[in-house]
Parts: sequence; C-alpha cells; structure tokens
Amino acid sequence: MRSRLAPLLAACCLALPLLGQGAPLRDPLLERLAGTWVLRGTLAGKTTTHDVTVEWMLGHQYLRLQERARELDARGQSQYEALVLLGWDAAAGAYQCLWLDTTGGGGLAPQSIGLGKRTGEAIPFQFRERDGRLSFTNTFAYDQAADAWTWALDNVQDGKAIPFGRVRLTRR
Repeated sequence: MRSRLAPLLAACCLALPLLGQGAPLRDPLLERLAGTWVLRGTLAGKTTTHDVTVEWMLGHQYLRLQERARELDARGQSQYEALVLLGWDAAAGAYQCLWLDTTGGGGLAPQSIGLGKRTGEAIPFQFRERDGRLSFTNTFAYDQAADAWTWALDNVQDGKAIPFGRVRLTRR
C-alpha cells in the first residue's frame, strides 16, 4: 500500500506550488516605485523626513514599502513607522493598499485597506470606515521627468477633503 501512495504523494507535493502561486504583478507604474527613497514634506502640520525602502515580495505579487521617520521620540525610537503592501485586486480591477503603522489602534481595521484605480500616472487610494463611508485618501502620483513621487494625504469629513499631508519622495 505504501509503495502505491508514495508516487501519488510525491506528485501532489510537486503540484502544490503550481496550484497556490499567482502570476507575478507586472505593472510599469509600480515598477517605478521600487527602490530607496527619501520622503520630505509636511504631515499633520509638521515638516518631516522619512526613509522609505520599496521592494517586491512573495513572487513579485506585492510591493512592500517600509517607511521610517528620521525624527526620534524620547526613547530614541523613530516617531513613525509604517509597513505598506501594494497589490492588485483583479476582481475589483483596482490596486490594493494595506497600510499598517505605529498610529494604529491594534488589529486590522477596514480603514487600513484602501483601493485605487489608476488615473494617468497616479493612483488615488480610498480608505473607508466599517459603514463604507470614505474617511481618508492618499494619492500616489509619479513625476516621470523628475523620477519622483508625491503623496497627497487627506482626511475626509462629511465628504470634504481636509489636507493632512503633502510629501515628495526622491531617490536616495
């Protein structure tokens, strides 16, 4: 019995990677975001500088952004850190953005996940509350001439955008 099961088990194990692995995300706009960046600008009314490292992960299916403020707190730790994953939601025909940072209240809240549809060289991500209400936007826009990115971050209250941050990412 074991001698008959061994080839079947081996075939199943070899097939598992083929069944579970999605196609790599090949997106010319996101490819331009990969690399190391310096983020400078204003967030929450304060001038700031962050280091941002962006690389592909999990078989080139997600782009991982690691962001860390250069400003330190009283303990000598970065005042802000974020881990952001960008991907593609084929069913929605939109980009996905999972934004986790040190301002979070714990757990994955719906407002940590944004969707955005490309418009030209920009992706305007929208983040919604549990009830579906739009609460935050972050538009990633690429400037091809400067090989730089801008992020326009806005809180949304009663349907009105209130600027939270304007930053620019330049290659390090």
